Amino acid sequence: MTGSPFSALDGAVGDPVAEHYGNPVVEQRRLVAGTAVVDLSDRGVVSVTGADRLTWLDSLTTQAVATLAPGVGTELLQLDPNGHVELAAHLIDDGETAWLLTETPAEWVAWLQRMRFRMRVEVADRGDEFATLGTFGAALDGRAAEANGVPLVWVDPWSAPTGHTYATAQPHPGEEWTYREVLVPRTALAEYTDLPVAGTLALEALRIAAWRPRFGREVDERTIPHELDWLRTAVSLGKGCYRGQETIAKVHNLGHPPRRLVMLHLDGSDAVLPPSGAEVEFGGDVAGRVTSSALHHELGPIALAVVKRRTDPAATLGVRVDDTVVAAAQEVAVPDDAGATVEVPRMPRSLARRAAAAAAARPADPPVE
Repeated sequence: MTGSPFSALDGAVGDPVAEHYGNPVVEQRRLVAGTAVVDLSDRGVVSVTGADRLTWLDSLTTQAVATLAPGVGTELLQLDPNGHVELAAHLIDDGETAWLLTETPAEWVAWLQRMRFRMRVEVADRGDEFATLGTFGAALDGRAAEANGVPLVWVDPWSAPTGHTYATAQPHPGEEWTYREVLVPRTALAEYTDLPVAGTLALEALRIAAWRPRFGREVDERTIPHELDWLRTAVSLGKGCYRGQETIAKVHNLGHPPRRLVMLHLDGSDAVLPPSGAEVEFGGDVAGRVTSSALHHELGPIALAVVKRRTDPAATLGVRVDDTVVAAAQEVAVPDDAGATVEVPRMPRSLARRAAAAAAARPADPPVE
Protein backbone atom coordinates (compact mmCIF):
# COMPACT_ATOMS: atom_id res chain seq x y z
CA MET A 1 0.00 0.00 0.00
CA THR A 2 1.30 3.45 -0.85
CA GLY A 3 1.41 6.39 1.56
CA SER A 4 -1.89 8.04 2.39
CA PRO A 5 -2.67 11.47 0.91
CA PHE A 6 -4.04 12.45 4.33
CA SER A 7 -0.51 12.20 5.73
CA ALA A 8 0.62 14.86 3.23
CA LEU A 9 -1.82 17.48 4.55
CA ASP A 10 -0.48 20.52 6.41
CA GLY A 11 0.29 19.79 10.06
CA ALA A 12 -0.01 16.01 9.74
CA VAL A 13 2.05 14.16 12.34
CA GLY A 14 2.38 10.38 12.35
CA ASP A 15 3.00 7.43 10.09
CA PRO A 16 1.51 5.55 8.27
CA VAL A 17 -1.62 7.57 9.15
CA ALA A 18 -1.81 10.93 10.89
CA GLU A 19 -2.03 10.85 14.69
CA HIS A 20 -3.01 14.51 14.69
CA TYR A 21 -2.93 17.67 12.60
CA GLY A 22 -1.70 20.04 15.27
CA ASN A 23 -4.47 20.07 17.87
CA PRO A 24 -6.02 16.74 18.91
CA VAL A 25 -8.45 18.44 21.32
CA VAL A 26 -9.96 20.61 18.58
CA GLU A 27 -10.03 17.57 16.31
CA GLN A 28 -12.10 15.68 18.89
CA ARG A 29 -14.70 18.43 18.84
CA ARG A 30 -14.86 18.22 15.05
CA LEU A 31 -15.47 14.50 15.28
CA VAL A 32 -18.19 14.89 17.92
CA ALA A 33 -19.86 17.48 15.71
CA GLY A 34 -19.93 14.92 12.89
CA THR A 35 -18.02 17.07 10.43
CA ALA A 36 -14.57 15.47 10.43
CA VAL A 37 -13.11 12.20 9.16
CA VAL A 38 -10.23 10.05 10.42
CA ASP A 39 -7.86 8.34 8.04
CA LEU A 40 -7.76 4.61 8.91
CA SER A 41 -6.26 3.49 5.62
CA ASP A 42 -3.63 1.43 7.46
CA ARG A 43 -6.37 -1.03 8.45
CA GLY A 44 -7.36 -4.00 6.33
CA VAL A 45 -10.37 -5.17 4.35
CA VAL A 46 -11.17 -8.84 3.72
CA SER A 47 -13.99 -10.09 1.51
CA VAL A 48 -15.81 -13.41 1.75
CA THR A 49 -18.00 -14.35 -1.21
CA GLY A 50 -20.05 -17.41 -2.00
CA ALA A 51 -23.41 -18.91 -1.12
CA ASP A 52 -22.22 -20.32 2.22
CA ARG A 53 -20.39 -17.20 3.45
CA LEU A 54 -22.76 -16.16 6.28
CA THR A 55 -23.60 -19.61 7.61
CA TRP A 56 -19.88 -20.43 7.46
CA LEU A 57 -18.85 -17.31 9.40
CA ASP A 58 -21.67 -18.01 11.84
CA SER A 59 -20.26 -21.48 12.56
CA LEU A 60 -16.70 -20.24 13.04
CA THR A 61 -17.11 -17.11 15.13
CA THR A 62 -18.86 -15.72 18.21
CA GLN A 63 -21.56 -13.78 16.39
CA ALA A 64 -24.88 -14.92 14.91
CA VAL A 65 -24.67 -13.76 11.29
CA ALA A 66 -26.40 -16.53 9.33
CA THR A 67 -29.37 -14.25 8.60
CA LEU A 68 -27.57 -10.90 8.67
CA ALA A 69 -29.44 -8.38 6.50
CA PRO A 70 -27.57 -6.40 3.85
CA GLY A 71 -26.18 -3.13 5.17
CA VAL A 72 -26.46 -4.04 8.88
CA GLY A 73 -23.22 -3.70 10.84
CA THR A 74 -22.09 -6.19 13.46
CA GLU A 75 -18.81 -7.46 14.86
CA LEU A 76 -17.40 -10.89 15.54
CA LEU A 77 -14.51 -12.58 17.29
CA GLN A 78 -12.52 -15.70 16.60
CA LEU A 79 -11.50 -17.55 19.76
CA ASP A 80 -9.02 -20.26 20.63
CA PRO A 81 -10.34 -23.50 22.20
CA ASN A 82 -10.08 -21.96 25.68
CA GLY A 83 -12.13 -18.89 24.77
CA HIS A 84 -9.25 -16.43 24.40
CA VAL A 85 -9.69 -13.76 21.71
CA GLU A 86 -7.44 -14.40 18.71
CA LEU A 87 -9.02 -12.18 16.02
CA ALA A 88 -11.70 -9.49 15.77
CA ALA A 89 -13.47 -7.83 12.85
CA HIS A 90 -16.26 -5.44 11.98
CA LEU A 91 -18.67 -7.03 9.50
CA ILE A 92 -21.09 -5.77 6.87
CA ASP A 93 -22.74 -7.82 4.15
CA ASP A 94 -24.06 -6.49 0.84
CA GLY A 95 -26.18 -9.52 -0.08
CA GLU A 96 -23.39 -11.15 -2.11
CA THR A 97 -20.19 -10.41 -0.21
CA ALA A 98 -19.33 -10.22 3.47
CA TRP A 99 -16.82 -7.45 4.22
CA LEU A 100 -14.54 -7.73 7.24
CA LEU A 101 -12.90 -4.51 8.43
CA THR A 102 -9.99 -5.48 10.62
CA GLU A 103 -6.61 -4.55 12.06
CA THR A 104 -5.24 -8.00 11.17
CA PRO A 105 -6.24 -8.82 7.57
CA ALA A 106 -3.43 -11.28 6.86
CA GLU A 107 -4.31 -13.34 9.94
CA TRP A 108 -7.99 -13.42 9.01
CA VAL A 109 -7.25 -14.52 5.44
CA ALA A 110 -4.84 -17.25 6.57
CA TRP A 111 -7.25 -18.62 9.18
CA LEU A 112 -10.32 -18.53 6.94
CA GLN A 113 -8.45 -20.23 4.12
CA ARG A 114 -7.54 -23.07 6.49
CA MET A 115 -11.19 -23.47 7.51
CA ARG A 116 -12.75 -23.60 4.02
CA PHE A 117 -12.99 -27.38 3.57
CA ARG A 118 -15.87 -27.98 1.12
CA MET A 119 -17.73 -24.74 1.78
CA ARG A 120 -18.81 -22.60 -1.18
CA VAL A 121 -16.76 -19.56 -0.21
CA GLU A 122 -13.88 -17.48 -1.52
CA VAL A 123 -11.68 -15.35 0.73
CA ALA A 124 -9.61 -12.39 -0.48
CA ASP A 125 -7.54 -9.53 0.92
CA ARG A 126 -9.07 -6.37 -0.59
CA GLY A 127 -6.91 -3.79 1.15
CA ASP A 128 -5.29 -2.69 -2.11
CA GLU A 129 -8.74 -1.78 -3.48
CA PHE A 130 -10.48 -0.23 -0.46
CA ALA A 131 -9.47 2.08 2.37
CA THR A 132 -11.31 2.83 5.62
CA LEU A 133 -12.32 6.26 6.92
CA GLY A 134 -13.93 6.87 10.31
CA THR A 135 -16.52 9.50 11.21
CA PHE A 136 -19.31 10.27 13.68
CA GLY A 137 -21.85 11.93 11.45
CA ALA A 138 -22.91 12.77 7.94
CA ALA A 139 -19.52 13.89 6.64
CA LEU A 140 -19.25 10.90 4.31
CA ASP A 141 -22.93 10.46 3.46
CA GLY A 142 -23.28 9.58 -0.21
CA ARG A 143 -19.52 9.17 -0.66
CA ALA A 144 -19.02 5.54 0.38
CA ALA A 145 -18.05 2.80 -2.03
CA GLU A 146 -20.98 0.60 -3.02
CA ALA A 147 -21.27 -3.11 -3.75
CA ASN A 148 -24.41 -4.79 -5.05
CA GLY A 149 -26.18 -1.45 -4.56
CA VAL A 150 -25.35 -1.32 -0.82
CA PRO A 151 -23.17 1.52 0.59
CA LEU A 152 -20.24 -0.06 2.42
CA VAL A 153 -20.80 1.75 5.71
CA TRP A 154 -20.29 -0.10 8.99
CA VAL A 155 -22.31 1.51 11.81
CA ASP A 156 -20.92 0.53 15.20
CA PRO A 157 -23.58 -1.28 17.29
CA TRP A 158 -21.90 -0.22 20.57
CA SER A 159 -24.44 2.56 21.19
CA ALA A 160 -27.45 0.23 20.83
CA PRO A 161 -26.25 -3.28 21.66
CA THR A 162 -28.27 -6.42 21.11
CA GLY A 163 -26.08 -8.65 23.29
CA HIS A 164 -25.58 -8.95 27.04
CA THR A 165 -23.86 -6.07 28.81
CA TYR A 166 -22.30 -6.24 32.26
CA ALA A 167 -21.95 -2.48 32.71
CA THR A 168 -24.41 -0.98 35.17
CA ALA A 169 -23.72 2.73 34.57
CA GLN A 170 -26.79 4.75 33.61
CA PRO A 171 -26.54 6.20 31.10
CA HIS A 172 -23.81 4.08 29.57
CA PRO A 173 -21.12 6.36 28.08
CA GLY A 174 -21.32 4.37 24.85
CA GLU A 175 -24.81 5.67 24.15
CA GLU A 176 -23.29 8.76 22.53
CA TRP A 177 -20.79 6.73 20.50
CA THR A 178 -22.27 7.23 17.01
CA TYR A 179 -19.17 5.98 15.25
CA ARG A 180 -19.09 4.46 11.78
CA GLU A 181 -16.45 3.21 9.35
CA VAL A 182 -16.78 3.85 5.63
CA LEU A 183 -15.05 2.01 2.81
CA VAL A 184 -13.84 4.16 -0.08
CA PRO A 185 -11.84 3.31 -3.21
CA ARG A 186 -8.16 3.45 -2.26
CA THR A 187 -7.23 5.00 -5.61
CA ALA A 188 -9.66 7.86 -4.90
CA LEU A 189 -8.53 8.50 -1.31
CA ALA A 190 -7.13 11.94 -2.19
CA GLU A 191 -10.65 13.07 -3.19
CA TYR A 192 -11.72 12.86 0.47
CA THR A 193 -9.04 15.23 1.78
CA ASP A 194 -11.39 18.16 1.06
CA LEU A 195 -13.22 17.27 4.30
CA PRO A 196 -12.28 18.50 7.81
CA VAL A 197 -9.82 16.02 9.27
CA ALA A 198 -8.98 14.56 12.66
CA GLY A 199 -6.14 12.28 13.68
CA THR A 200 -6.21 8.90 15.34
CA LEU A 201 -5.42 10.43 18.76
CA ALA A 202 -8.75 12.25 18.69
CA LEU A 203 -10.59 9.05 17.80
CA GLU A 204 -8.81 7.15 20.58
CA ALA A 205 -9.81 9.72 23.20
CA LEU A 206 -13.49 9.43 22.28
CA ARG A 207 -13.27 5.62 22.14
CA ILE A 208 -11.75 5.42 25.63
CA ALA A 209 -14.45 7.70 27.04
CA ALA A 210 -17.11 5.37 25.54
CA TRP A 211 -15.47 2.27 27.16
CA ARG A 212 -15.29 0.83 23.67
CA PRO A 213 -12.77 -2.08 23.42
CA ARG A 214 -10.42 -2.29 20.44
CA PHE A 215 -8.61 -5.42 19.38
CA GLY A 216 -5.28 -3.71 18.78
CA ARG A 217 -5.25 -2.12 22.24
CA GLU A 218 -7.24 -4.00 24.89
CA VAL A 219 -6.57 -7.58 23.81
CA ASP A 220 -3.67 -9.74 24.96
CA GLU A 221 -3.07 -13.50 24.88
CA ARG A 222 -5.27 -14.05 27.99
CA THR A 223 -8.27 -11.93 27.03
CA ILE A 224 -11.73 -13.45 27.11
CA PRO A 225 -14.66 -11.32 25.82
CA HIS A 226 -16.35 -11.00 29.22
CA GLU A 227 -13.43 -8.99 30.62
CA LEU A 228 -14.02 -6.17 28.11
CA ASP A 229 -17.85 -6.30 28.16
CA TRP A 230 -17.60 -7.54 24.57
CA LEU A 231 -20.64 -9.77 24.92
CA ARG A 232 -22.42 -6.43 24.42
CA THR A 233 -21.82 -6.40 20.64
CA ALA A 234 -19.52 -9.22 19.54
CA VAL A 235 -20.93 -12.40 21.10
CA SER A 236 -24.28 -14.10 20.61
CA LEU A 237 -25.33 -16.18 23.63
CA GLY A 238 -28.12 -17.88 21.72
CA LYS A 239 -26.32 -19.43 18.75
CA GLY A 240 -24.90 -22.89 18.13
CA CYS A 241 -21.49 -24.39 18.73
CA TYR A 242 -18.23 -22.64 17.81
CA ARG A 243 -14.68 -22.85 19.05
CA GLY A 244 -14.37 -21.39 22.55
CA GLN A 245 -18.12 -21.43 23.23
CA GLU A 246 -17.75 -23.61 26.32
CA THR A 247 -15.70 -20.90 28.04
CA ILE A 248 -18.14 -18.20 26.95
CA ALA A 249 -21.09 -20.10 28.46
CA LYS A 250 -19.31 -21.31 31.60
CA VAL A 251 -17.95 -17.90 32.63
CA HIS A 252 -21.19 -16.09 31.81
CA ASN A 253 -23.51 -18.58 33.50
CA LEU A 254 -21.50 -20.00 36.38
CA GLY A 255 -18.24 -18.12 36.88
CA HIS A 256 -16.64 -14.69 36.79
CA PRO A 257 -14.07 -13.28 34.37
CA PRO A 258 -10.65 -13.17 36.08
CA ARG A 259 -10.06 -9.58 35.01
CA ARG A 260 -12.25 -6.56 34.32
CA LEU A 261 -12.14 -3.37 32.26
CA VAL A 262 -12.04 0.02 34.00
CA MET A 263 -11.74 3.58 32.79
CA LEU A 264 -9.25 5.63 34.76
CA HIS A 265 -9.39 9.35 35.44
CA LEU A 266 -5.72 10.25 35.73
CA ASP A 267 -4.25 12.94 37.92
CA GLY A 268 -3.11 15.55 35.41
CA SER A 269 -0.74 17.44 37.68
CA ASP A 270 2.27 15.48 36.42
CA ALA A 271 1.33 16.09 32.77
CA VAL A 272 2.15 12.51 31.75
CA LEU A 273 0.06 9.96 29.86
CA PRO A 274 0.89 6.33 30.64
CA PRO A 275 1.84 4.19 27.66
CA SER A 276 0.09 0.97 26.77
CA GLY A 277 1.32 -1.70 29.14
CA ALA A 278 1.99 0.63 32.08
CA GLU A 279 1.45 -1.15 35.39
CA VAL A 280 -1.62 -0.36 37.48
CA GLU A 281 -0.90 -0.67 41.20
CA PHE A 282 -3.18 -1.34 44.17
CA GLY A 283 -2.07 -1.92 47.74
CA GLY A 284 1.57 -2.10 46.73
CA ASP A 285 0.94 -4.87 44.18
CA VAL A 286 0.49 -4.90 40.41
CA ALA A 287 -3.25 -5.11 39.78
CA GLY A 288 -3.28 -4.84 35.99
CA ARG A 289 -2.10 -2.80 33.05
CA VAL A 290 -3.09 0.22 31.01
CA THR A 291 -4.29 -0.65 27.51
CA SER A 292 -5.05 2.82 26.08
CA SER A 293 -4.67 6.42 27.20
CA ALA A 294 -5.50 9.86 25.82
CA LEU A 295 -6.23 13.49 26.64
CA HIS A 296 -9.99 13.95 26.33
CA HIS A 297 -11.42 17.34 25.39
CA GLU A 298 -13.77 17.37 28.41
CA LEU A 299 -12.56 14.68 30.83
CA GLY A 300 -8.85 15.47 30.69
CA PRO A 301 -6.32 12.60 30.88
CA ILE A 302 -8.07 9.22 30.82
CA ALA A 303 -7.16 5.61 30.19
CA LEU A 304 -8.61 2.15 29.82
CA ALA A 305 -7.05 -0.59 31.91
CA VAL A 306 -7.61 -4.26 32.57
CA VAL A 307 -7.25 -5.12 36.27
CA LYS A 308 -7.71 -8.18 38.46
CA ARG A 309 -11.37 -8.84 39.24
CA ARG A 310 -10.96 -8.52 43.02
CA THR A 311 -9.33 -5.10 42.82
CA ASP A 312 -11.46 -2.85 45.05
CA PRO A 313 -13.83 -0.98 42.66
CA ALA A 314 -13.92 2.04 44.99
CA ALA A 315 -10.16 2.33 45.43
CA THR A 316 -7.94 4.99 43.92
CA LEU A 317 -5.30 3.16 41.91
CA GLY A 318 -1.82 4.16 40.86
CA VAL A 319 -0.32 3.99 37.37
CA ARG A 320 3.45 3.71 37.20
CA VAL A 321 5.14 5.85 34.54
CA ASP A 322 8.91 5.52 34.88
CA ASP A 323 9.65 6.72 38.44
CA THR A 324 6.28 8.43 38.86
CA VAL A 325 3.06 6.89 40.19
CA VAL A 326 0.03 8.73 38.79
CA ALA A 327 -3.13 8.60 40.90
CA ALA A 328 -6.13 7.19 39.03
CA ALA A 329 -9.80 7.09 40.01
CA GLN A 330 -11.86 4.24 38.58
CA GLU A 331 -15.04 4.14 36.56
CA VAL A 332 -16.20 0.52 36.54
CA ALA A 333 -16.93 -0.73 33.05
CA VAL A 334 -17.14 -4.41 34.02
CA PRO A 335 -18.25 -4.98 37.65
CA ASP A 336 -16.40 -7.40 39.90
CA ASP A 337 -19.52 -9.61 40.11
CA ALA A 338 -19.94 -9.91 36.31
CA GLY A 339 -20.97 -13.40 35.23
CA ALA A 340 -22.67 -16.12 37.29
CA THR A 341 -26.00 -15.17 35.73
CA VAL A 342 -27.57 -18.60 36.36
CA GLU A 343 -28.68 -19.28 39.92
CA VAL A 344 -27.82 -22.87 40.81
CA PRO A 345 -30.29 -24.14 43.45
CA ARG A 346 -28.60 -25.17 46.68
CA MET A 347 -29.35 -28.62 48.13
CA PRO A 348 -30.54 -28.47 51.77
CA ARG A 349 -27.83 -29.64 54.16
CA SER A 350 -29.85 -32.64 55.37
CA LEU A 351 -30.31 -33.87 51.80
CA ALA A 352 -26.65 -33.21 51.01
CA ARG A 353 -25.59 -35.31 54.03
CA ARG A 354 -27.91 -38.15 52.99
CA ALA A 355 -26.61 -38.06 49.41
CA ALA A 356 -23.01 -38.16 50.65
CA ALA A 357 -23.75 -41.06 52.99
CA ALA A 358 -25.51 -43.00 50.25
CA ALA A 359 -22.59 -42.47 47.90
CA ALA A 360 -20.13 -43.67 50.56
CA ALA A 361 -22.19 -46.82 51.24
CA ARG A 362 -22.55 -47.70 47.58
CA PRO A 363 -20.32 -50.68 46.63
CA ALA A 364 -17.33 -49.87 44.49
CA ASP A 365 -17.49 -50.70 40.80
CA PRO A 366 -15.77 -54.01 39.96
CA PRO A 367 -12.38 -53.70 38.29
CA VAL A 368 -12.42 -53.67 34.51
CA GLU A 369 -11.09 -56.97 33.10
